[in-house]
Amino acid sequence: QVQIVESGGGLVQPGGSLKLSCVASGFRLDNYALAWFRQAPGKEREGISFMSSSDGSTDYADSVKGRFTISRDNGKNTWYLEMKSLTPEDTAVYYCAATGYPIAPRYAYAYEHWGQGIQVTVSS
Repeated sequence: QVQIVESGGGLVQPGGSLKLSCVASGFRLDNYALAWFRQAPGKEREGISFMSSSDGSTDYADSVKGRFTISRDNGKNTWYLEMKSLTPEDTAVYYCAATGYPIAPRYAYAYEHWGQGIQVTVSS
């Protein structure tokens, strides 16, 4: 049975940092492309960070480029999103996602495995 458990969210002050984690069970990450999406209230789900399985290449939405970093640890079947210089505009529910495609798609519908979502709130 596939399960993905997210952790690491919470309340942080502007300018602060958080590191989100997703631990997968029921499948191996080695051949999966990974991603992080987020959804703010009243907005559509937005893809913000992507990592392909074929070559480990990464890509980021302009809104987070230079501040967020996606990484993976196949040995721990876990992937991460390290977030720095957070602003109130980063407040959202964050979702991790995995797909069997070798290149990470930019669209949510292409991902078959999802974490439960975790709240990140940036506020003073």
